[in-house]
Amino acid sequence: MPHGRPRGFTLLELMVVVAIIAMATAAVSFALRDDSGTRLEREALRLSAMLESARAQSLTSGLPVVWRLRPHGFEFIGLPRARAGDGPTPSEGAHQWLNADTGAQVLQPPGATALVLGPEPLIPAQRIALGLGERRLVLATDGLGPFRVTPDAP
Repeated sequence: MPHGRPRGFTLLELMVVVAIIAMATAAVSFALRDDSGTRLEREALRLSAMLESARAQSLTSGLPVVWRLRPHGFEFIGLPRARAGDGPTPSEGAHQWLNADTGAQVLQPPGATALVLGPEPLIPAQRIALGLGERRLVLATDGLGPFRVTPDAP
C-alpha cells in the first residue's frame, strides 16, 4: 500500500487559524464604541455649547444668567428675550436631555444646584457631572476658559 501524503490540517495549522480569528474578534470589539458613551458625549458637547452661548449672552447683555437642573432636564434663567429675527436662544426648546436616562449633578461649587454664568467675564470655577448608565463625563471651567468635557476622575 503506497503511502500518500496525509490529508487534512495539522493541529498547529488549526491553532494558528483560531488565534487569527481571536485577534480579529478582539480588534473589532475594541473598535466598536459603547452606544451609551456616544450618547453621553453628544449630550455633554451639546450642554457645553449651550452653557458657553448663555455665558456670552450674559456678558453682552450685562444680565446674570443662571443654569439650573430640573427633574427631566435643565433651564436657563435670566436670558434676554430674543427679538424678531435674532434666532433661537439657548432657553428656547432646550430644556430636555436628549436621552431621558441622562442624569446630572453640580459638583462645584460644592452644595450648589445651579451655575451662575455671568455677567462678569471671570466666573467661579464650576463643574457638572453627567451620567448615563455606567458612564460619567464632567463639564468643567476654571472660570476664565470655556466649559470642557473631560472623563470623570475618581
